[in-house]
Amino acid sequence: MYDEEQHPRRADHGPLAGFTVGVTAARRADELVALLERRGGTVLHAPALRIVPLADDGELLAATKQLIAHAPDVVVATTAIGFRGWVEAADGWGLGEQLLERLRSVELLARGPKVKGAVRAAGLTEDWSPSSESLAEVLDRLLEEGVDGRRIAVQLHGEPLPGFVEALREGGAEVVGVPVYRWMPPDDLAPLDRLLDAAVARGVDAVTFTSAPAAASLLNRAEERGLLPELLAAFHHDVLPACVGPVTALPLQAHGVETVQPERFRLGPLVQLLCKELPGRARALPVAGHRVEIRGHAVLVDGELRPVPPAGMSLLRALARRPGWVVARADLLRALPGAGRDEHAVETAMTRLRTALGTPKLIQTVVKRGYRLSLDPTPTDKYADA
Repeated sequence: MYDEEQHPRRADHGPLAGFTVGVTAARRADELVALLERRGGTVLHAPALRIVPLADDGELLAATKQLIAHAPDVVVATTAIGFRGWVEAADGWGLGEQLLERLRSVELLARGPKVKGAVRAAGLTEDWSPSSESLAEVLDRLLEEGVDGRRIAVQLHGEPLPGFVEALREGGAEVVGVPVYRWMPPDDLAPLDRLLDAAVARGVDAVTFTSAPAAASLLNRAEERGLLPELLAAFHHDVLPACVGPVTALPLQAHGVETVQPERFRLGPLVQLLCKELPGRARALPVAGHRVEIRGHAVLVDGELRPVPPAGMSLLRALARRPGWVVARADLLRALPGAGRDEHAVETAMTRLRTALGTPKLIQTVVKRGYRLSLDPTPTDKYADA
């Protein structure tokens, strides 16, 4: 039986060791990848979007000229990077001073402290900003002031603003969108297809989304390839979809996919959430006097990380579905992807699995019947299935 005093857990690996995480971000992807890898995770990066260069963005140029020529009553700055990008792009077009002069003449609202900092860095002063970063507070203030007949420009940032624009229009406002940092499908779809194939095959344990357009892009690509039902099934059962916030989750929720989100909508809390969720979903069993925790592409044996080949992980998961029971070779063969009908493939994969685990006695051969996990006879609650 497993005894923690004899086999103390080791802590020389990160909480994400043994897990593979898909990253769909284009902007700040390096930061997110570094955070995940620092905690031991393996990352499959596949940008689901590309950002249209501001200097080449005809829509932003047209919107900027329109606002300079026809002043709005209110301008709402929603993101710091978007506001800075807008001013920098206007400078590049020779319209910077005209834009700033126009912004000085209107009611300027900044969504939160970061946006307020960007506004002031441009030499402007906001008329009002909430202490939080809640767009709902901005909406409440506008509706309390009254928006009927007012022209309101909203600096967009590639994200939908659910309910915000609609509520203003229902209140009688004319809403003008300023499309800063528009997102398009990636030029190279190969990485996105690799991530999609990995998710469908359960080759990743989680997929992260930091923008709603990225989530929509992955879903659209899956539909184009006829893989949408398989992708949704993976998200429903085996692959954890993790979103940075509720707006990002909307395209997934529209397909009935439940997501996890951190309380604070930032990359750091998103990674911390994964560090809690993925180990919590891993299966831990007391086997042959050892604690065995089955992760995505590796196994913790008494806290020691043991990478396992894909075929070996397929066999181990098949055995773990019925811990302690004999699993026939024919059933194990069906669990091996692309193995055909040769039961020798099971023996080969089993040998490699045992070698990878470093403790052969974890898996017992039952002559003429198959294999079984050598489950301890009286597992305690603390090692029950996750």
